[in-house]
Amino acid sequence: MGWLISLAVLSALIFFHELGHYSAARFFGVYVEVFSIGFGKKVASFRLFNTEWRIAMIPLGGYVKMKGQEDLDPTAISNDNDSYNSKRPWQRIVILLAGPAANFVIAFFLYLFIGLGSPQVLAPVVGDIVKDSPAFVGGLETNDTIRAINGQQIQTWEEMSNIIKESSGTLSLTVERGNYLEHLQVTPALQEVENMFKEKVQRRMVGIGSAGVPITLELDFFESIEYAGDETYKASTLIFKSVQKLISGDVPAKELGGAISIVKITADASENGWMAVFFFAALISVNLGVLNLLPIPALDGGHIMFNLYEMVTRRVPSEAILIKLTIIGWGLLLGLMTLGIYNDINRLMQ
Repeated sequence: MGWLISLAVLSALIFFHELGHYSAARFFGVYVEVFSIGFGKKVASFRLFNTEWRIAMIPLGGYVKMKGQEDLDPTAISNDNDSYNSKRPWQRIVILLAGPAANFVIAFFLYLFIGLGSPQVLAPVVGDIVKDSPAFVGGLETNDTIRAINGQQIQTWEEMSNIIKESSGTLSLTVERGNYLEHLQVTPALQEVENMFKEKVQRRMVGIGSAGVPITLELDFFESIEYAGDETYKASTLIFKSVQKLISGDVPAKELGGAISIVKITADASENGWMAVFFFAALISVNLGVLNLLPIPALDGGHIMFNLYEMVTRRVPSEAILIKLTIIGWGLLLGLMTLGIYNDINRLMQ
């Protein structure tokens, strides 16, 4: 059942991505020939709004085929009024951006539903304390709850961690211990730690671990909107950084995941309730949005680059350049997909 849920989630995210392209194309009067969820052999189809809507055999992607746009043959253009090519470059860019934009919007609404559903987060309750650390010297004890730092109220472990990480000098902590409040002074120290990308970084720390105590965030509608915006921004930033570090080589290629990883993670999340599914669906949606903006000719970002070139130079790229870049783009994209699937299989075997 988990695998069916994960495929349904992935198909839904792909659907909304393509719906973004479709809606923008129709808005500018472009004839959309095919709207497909999946690749390969057609399984089922119907016609609506003069478009063939189809489901294909391989449910790990999708596409919108517009009149005058052919990814496999960039020279197959049409100059009819209802074709993609007849539109101005800025209009084509809007059509191309509409797909990734839809993914960011869907992620925002998924996070909004999570916020309205009272998500659980870690409370700022102290667990293990490193001996002779700043927390140990400052008098913190296991099971202390940190209520405020320098007068700023603390609600979650993440808030507390970020304040300590970005602090300078000594911190004044208000700590709940039993039925009393204690006021302690703690001076964070720079320590070398591994970040999520397994890089060695210097970070201000006090030497405590979380006690793993969950709390429920009771957010009203407007607080949920703020929560959704923050989570969408954090997810986008995380994925942009991940792509940047993968390209620069700071993150090894073996960390790249493919469709199998996406399906497996979502399937595992489905065992922990709808909120976990929504959380990973939002993260995958942002992932789809970011990756499609990469300047690879086979992706939306590559087509955006071609149209920006046309806007700046007032001329279209030559057919020879388009063909060469398209071949390179497809080769790169297929190579990344193959590497991702290879890594996925290796992880499953291990």
